[in-house]
Amino acid sequence: MERPRQLPLDLGHGTAYSRDDLVVSASNSQAAALVDRWPDWPAPVVVLAGPAGSGKTHLAEIWRQAANAVVVDAGKIAQSVAAFDGRPVLIDDIDGEAFDQQGLFHLINSVRGAGSHLLLTARRFPSAWGATLPDLVSRLKAAATVEIHEPDDVLLASVITKLFADRQVEVEPHVVQYLVRRIERSLAAAMRVVERLDRMALEQKARITRAMAADAVSAMDEGQGEFEL
Repeated sequence: MERPRQLPLDLGHGTAYSRDDLVVSASNSQAAALVDRWPDWPAPVVVLAGPAGSGKTHLAEIWRQAANAVVVDAGKIAQSVAAFDGRPVLIDDIDGEAFDQQGLFHLINSVRGAGSHLLLTARRFPSAWGATLPDLVSRLKAAATVEIHEPDDVLLASVITKLFADRQVEVEPHVVQYLVRRIERSLAAAMRVVERLDRMALEQKARITRAMAADAVSAMDEGQGEFEL
């Protein structure tokens, strides 16, 4: 099996969702392998479950492009059943709010009947979604669930290094390791701190140092609400 190589982040600096730069570590290797092996999936319905900032939405977007999947809003599932044409379907953040259980049940049946696939991303495992419709509960139990863990040191360091490289900014490894130890363990936090440091370096016309990194992390901690995604 070819090892996936696409960085699961929309960086806003020309980085596409190709396979060329995927950063994979123990925290997301199973999910990356699953996306890479489509359409050879273990079940018609697959769930990517993991905490906010773990990269599941971005991996799902890579799959959407590869599978030419239809994106369905979690709050508008019923409408998608009537319009279902056999193409794979993606529902992102299914457990972010109350969803149409009856609609999801019928969508799953349509997907299964067409020999297609449905990818769901969620912060929790299906058993914690609060589904009460017995037939839907049964369908969700049959889904293949892959857990994505919060980024480990290897993934965070690789992501931060590549984020700086995409901005054509050179940063010494010890600065990267400092950031890994200090920031929130999420890919979103990595994006925020790199953006802030890039801006600081441009404003100060200076090289990014550990002291500058400390200032950036401190500023982020003090204004955490400002940087919520």
